[in-house]
Amino acid sequence: MTDLNLDWAESLANAKADLRKRILARRDVLPSHVKASAENAIRARVLSFVLARPGIVSGFLPIRSEVDIAPALGDLIKAGRTVVLPVVIDRTTLEFRQWDGSDALVDAGFGTRGPGPEAAVVDPQILLTPLAAFDRRGGRLGYGAGHYDRALARLDASESVIAVGVGFALQETEAVPTGETDRPLDAIITESETIICGAKR
Repeated sequence: MTDLNLDWAESLANAKADLRKRILARRDVLPSHVKASAENAIRARVLSFVLARPGIVSGFLPIRSEVDIAPALGDLIKAGRTVVLPVVIDRTTLEFRQWDGSDALVDAGFGTRGPGPEAAVVDPQILLTPLAAFDRRGGRLGYGAGHYDRALARLDASESVIAVGVGFALQETEAVPTGETDRPLDAIITESETIICGAKR
């Protein structure tokens, strides 16, 4: 890698880190009653979006001050949909394990929880993703490890997958700094609206 490329990569990483810190600080101080009300609205929007489309759904369980979509995942399971949760296998790999809402959960890496190794591994067609920040073009800022970008690259190579960011409206920013490996979202769900960003609907 040339010095120019190294400088660009360092600049991009710094811009992401600065934005991540700023937006997460904003999310961390969201009052609990406001957060609970927003999560109820997000639950309804997640259900409306997912139930209108076929396919296995990957969700997530919250860490830090993330939106809690576990109730929506439970609703989807009751509606007969197959739900999977991501599990960090190593520094570069996510796999998706089936969850019926009652399975015991284990440490799934990076502070997350997920089904144990006895659970079936199934790739999703709809991927609900947590995020630190987003923009209306589908730019997504995660926590810096790149697990979702790599998982989406693998899934996109074999079939069409819809990537849906889920978060609070206050996590929106004008433009997320992105590089070549940052896969844009197809839609974003907040308490205020469902934003369609890409051609996959």
